[in-house]
Amino acid sequence: MAISDDDLGRLRRCVELARTALDDGDEPFGSVLVSRDGRTLFEDRNRVKDGDATRHPEFAIARWAAANMAPAERAEATVYTSGEHCPMCAAAHGWVGLGRIVYATSSAQLAQWLAEWGAPPPPVATLPITTIAPGVPVDGPAAEFAEVMKSLYEAKFRLSGSAS
Repeated sequence: MAISDDDLGRLRRCVELARTALDDGDEPFGSVLVSRDGRTLFEDRNRVKDGDATRHPEFAIARWAAANMAPAERAEATVYTSGEHCPMCAAAHGWVGLGRIVYATSSAQLAQWLAEWGAPPPPVATLPITTIAPGVPVDGPAAEFAEVMKSLYEAKFRLSGSAS
């Protein structure tokens, strides 16, 4: 499925959440869970700055969905995210049976930018979502967000020299 204008609007919200995370001293990632009928059910941003590297918004969405949605509702939902799921989040997404993922920038883009800046790579492999959760429909990256996300990542990772 191609990325629609509605998808782009949802991704804009993810970028806003990523900016909020960065403004709070965290890593710039944000995600939104949307029901089949277009309702925003849950949104979050990265919260890893205090030492718990599992506090990714995509992981929080998977936990929330497992606790609050029936399996059929999860399968019909869409997760929008500023950056492609890491392996931990992709696995959580697959395990709880969430539906489509739409992302603004890919793990490969982030890895390339980190290398450009001489920043250390993430502590886990930058694998595509489909390698971890092959049955999940995935759309991304959205070229419209490459520059803004690159600037958010650069503000965090180039200056601090850390990535998780």
